[in-house]
Amino acid sequence: MHELSITQSVIDAVVEKMDGATVKSVRLEIGKLSGVVPDSVRFCFEVICAGTMLEGARLDIDEPPGLARCRDCEGEFALNDLIMLCPCGSANVEVLAGRQLRIKSVEVW
Repeated sequence: MHELSITQSVIDAVVEKMDGATVKSVRLEIGKLSGVVPDSVRFCFEVICAGTMLEGARLDIDEPPGLARCRDCEGEFALNDLIMLCPCGSANVEVLAGRQLRIKSVEVW
């Protein structure tokens, strides 16, 4: 479960940047094509935050969809999973969005 190490890295980054402030909430952006399971991150967040300045903090997760462009027909289309086929049938696609994994904001008391 790589979500555990990802969540630990997020918490470490927040603790480092917030310099002792009590954290009220953290908002993450986890793209649909990132390979990260948001529900697993939620579970790990609660467990790892225990005993830290993030204990009791709310975790909000935005899950932007995937977006790709076909290199053959030049059309853009939504991707909801890792099957990257253009509606024209081509697999020659460029992913434009949906792989992101980032901390969008942190709210402190």
